[in-house]
Parts: sequence; C-alpha cells; structure tokens
Amino acid sequence: MRWIAGMMAGSLAACAPVTQDMAPAPAEPETADTQPLDTISNLVDDEIPAQFDWQQSFPTWYAAVAPFRVIGSGKNGIYYVGTEGLAIYFIPTDAGHIVIDGGMPGQGQYVADAIRRLGFDPADVKILLNSHAHLDHSGGLAELKRMTGAQLIASEGDRSALEGGFYLGSEDDSAMNAPPVKVDRTIADGETVTLGKVTLTAHITPGHSRGCTTWTMPVLQDGKSYEALMFCSATVAANRLIGPPQYEGIVADYRKTFAMTKDWKPDIFLTNHPEFSGLMEKRARQQAGDPLAFVDREGFPAMMARLEKAFEAALQKQTLKYNAIMEP
Repeated sequence: MRWIAGMMAGSLAACAPVTQDMAPAPAEPETADTQPLDTISNLVDDEIPAQFDWQQSFPTWYAAVAPFRVIGSGKNGIYYVGTEGLAIYFIPTDAGHIVIDGGMPGQGQYVADAIRRLGFDPADVKILLNSHAHLDHSGGLAELKRMTGAQLIASEGDRSALEGGFYLGSEDDSAMNAPPVKVDRTIADGETVTLGKVTLTAHITPGHSRGCTTWTMPVLQDGKSYEALMFCSATVAANRLIGPPQYEGIVADYRKTFAMTKDWKPDIFLTNHPEFSGLMEKRARQQAGDPLAFVDREGFPAMMARLEKAFEAALQKQTLKYNAIMEP
C-alpha cells in the first residue's frame, strides 16, 4: 500500500495518547488538522503487511475512556462511547437506541460495555449508522449487529465497501479490510432516520469516502434546542487524488463537500477522530462545570477552512509527484 508510511506518521501525530486522569493539553488547530494531513499526503510505495499491528501503531484508537454525555437532559441526548482516538456516538430513545460507527474490528464488545456503563441495555440498540466505510469506523459494526440484531443504515456510495469488507480503491490491501456487514437500508442526501422522538438527517459529504455521511439532529438541554452535527470527514489521509484516483470523481466530490458545508454553523460539531473537534478539551471544561462546553458555533467553519486548504495542497503535491513519475 503505497501510502502507509505517510499515513502512519500523520495519524500518530494526530492521535497522541493522553492520560485518563488528567485533561489533555489543548491542541493548536494547525497541528491537529493541517500538519498531519500534509504528512499523510507524502505518499510512498511501501506495501503494508497483511498482518499489520494496528494497535501497536495507533494505540489511542484502543485506549479506553469513560463514556459520557456530550449534551442532553434526563437520559436523552448524545453520548460518547468511543476510545481516545476513535469516536463512537450513542443516542438513546424511548423506542430503542442508535449507535453511530463501530470503531476498529473487535471493538463491538467495547461499545456494548460502554453503553451498559451508562445505564442502558445494548440489546435495545435498534439502529446502527455509519459515517464512512473505513475499517477504523466500520470495523466493529458487524459484531455490534450480531450482538444487538440492529438494522444497519448507510449510504449507497459506501454500501459496496461495507458489504465487501474492503477499502474502496485499495481492494487488494487486505490489512485495510473490515468484517463485511450487510446494509439493511440505504439512505440518500437529505433523508431522515427516526426512532422514538429522535430524528437524524443524512447529509452525503463525499470525498473522504464515496458515500461519506454526515449526520445532524436537534438535541434539547435545559429546555433549549441545539443543532448537533456529527461530521464524516474531509481529510485526504490515505486517498489517492490522481494517478489513478481512489475512486472516479473523488476530486469533484471533495470540492462539492467544501462548497456544501461553506455556510454550515452548527451549535455543536462532533467528529469521528476526537482531536479534530477538540472533544477531550471540551470534555475537560464540561467536567470543570461548564454544561455547554460542547457548544462551539465557530469551530466547524474554522475546521473546514483548514481542511479545504489542506486538500488543495495535497492535490497539488500529488499532481506534481504524478507528473514527475510520468515524465519520460
């Protein structure tokens, strides 16, 4: 896999471990969003071994944190049931529960245990949602589905990768495989998922994956409604943008996502790698007594501006490298 060395360096920089008994030092946005992306885009021609040790290379993806509620009142709202480096969200309702993403392969039990620690029964999970079909976010879905019998809802663009258990465009790289999982219902841009009194809206924000799906929902706290957004991703990361592209139309898809989200200013924005939204820093403020620590209306536009800049830089770098290789 020709990008793995650069990916490892960048991802490790973005996912530095933090201790569980102290708040992590706030990450500067340029370090959290831009620098690792620049490193990841330095593609190389290495082949990743089939038995690659993900846990050794990405320890924060496996480091446990106590589950907690991000926002909400009573037993309602959005809860965090992920690890230090991989976000997974739990949304309870009076008609059953919803889980967004499943972490790495083998982490389904971790998610179930976290739900139980919050006082809920994982057997009551009725719906599984996915942000995108990469093994660090889809890997635990098959296990969760077997444990709960929940329905998996995902985009048509990511369906083949979820059901085939591969990374689209890198199908021959077995180390990137995830356990295949059947999609019970596909969802299109603007369609909704409702369970009990909770309704989530799907926004297809492609590029990072072909069917990358961002979810939004209103959430009540102390009688006031807040718009929460759980963003898929817009990093270049492991993707080839050129020569050949990871999938046909990927560059146009990234630009479509940046244009679509240009004016979005959610009250609360969450990401599937916690460091991109400063989740642990906000959690520390919440623990210190700020009930609205996760309300951050300027955070999402600022992050997207940095990601768009990083995308254009990565495209330029990959184009120059590809042209240099193609020159006689």
